[in-house]
Amino acid sequence: LPAVSKGRPLNANIELWHGPDNTPQKVAVYLEDGNLRPFSAVIETPRGHNAVAIYNTGHLEFPLSACVEAELSDGGGAAGLGAATKSLSEMSTSKVVQGGAIHTIPFAPAVESVALLLRTDGRPLNARIELLQGPNNNKQIMEVYTEDGLERPFYAVIETPGVGNVVRVCNTATVEFPLTASVEPYLVTPGGEGHASEYDRDWDESAKSFYFLNP
Repeated sequence: LPAVSKGRPLNANIELWHGPDNTPQKVAVYLEDGNLRPFSAVIETPRGHNAVAIYNTGHLEFPLSACVEAELSDGGGAAGLGAATKSLSEMSTSKVVQGGAIHTIPFAPAVESVALLLRTDGRPLNARIELLQGPNNNKQIMEVYTEDGLERPFYAVIETPGVGNVVRVCNTATVEFPLTASVEPYLVTPGGEGHASEYDRDWDESAKSFYFLNP
């Protein structure tokens, strides 16, 4: 599900409907620049008929463009987030974020976009994801609610152009509802600024070089 604007701010609510009066997943999105940093996410739609609703909550002067594309299983394996979950699990060390806690991940300038996966052990998921570029400078905000974080995890690709990008994951639920966060570089510019060995983490075994800045 991508959503973009023509360089203007983007404010939207995205809901997954599963039967009458049943909304098992909701996402509230704010983008400072919907062209430079478009919204891109995958929504799981298990068990029966589902519908996706997209509301533009911005002013009349700020239209947006969005589309929903279905991913169907070919019969040989699971569609949707199966491959993404497996890939992130193999490449990264997942971080358990307790209720009320904050997890921050700074990235090198060579990282053009990052993949984010939030899930639980079957309990509800409530989280706020922020992309910051400088102190208290929010470029993108996503507020996520999922009725079942195991059946319907939240997966998004966040564009991180420029320097000084930090992804911040806040578990807005109470302490009884921890979540597991996996954040990894999705697209890295080879030979780009900051693409050097001074950063403390790399994945040469997969023929890719992914770098995290020291917190």
